[in-house]
Amino acid sequence: MKLLNNAETAELLGLKPNTLEIWRIQGRGPVFRKIGRAVRYVEADVLAWLDAQACNSTSEYDSGQRRHLTTA
Repeated sequence: MKLLNNAETAELLGLKPNTLEIWRIQGRGPVFRKIGRAVRYVEADVLAWLDAQACNSTSEYDSGQRRHLTTA
């Protein structure tokens, strides 16, 4: 199990680290773990969450048929 910190996860997803911080507060994004004060993401969880965000069409995205940026 490979653990990623906030910056590594943001880089993997092509996001700014602050975006992940906001998503954690909002209950969005990939699942994470708190180890003491440190936030860590399991790489496999991040990749599974990313895969779950896939859409087949823009109408699927717009109709809410997929869970937009939610925890998988």
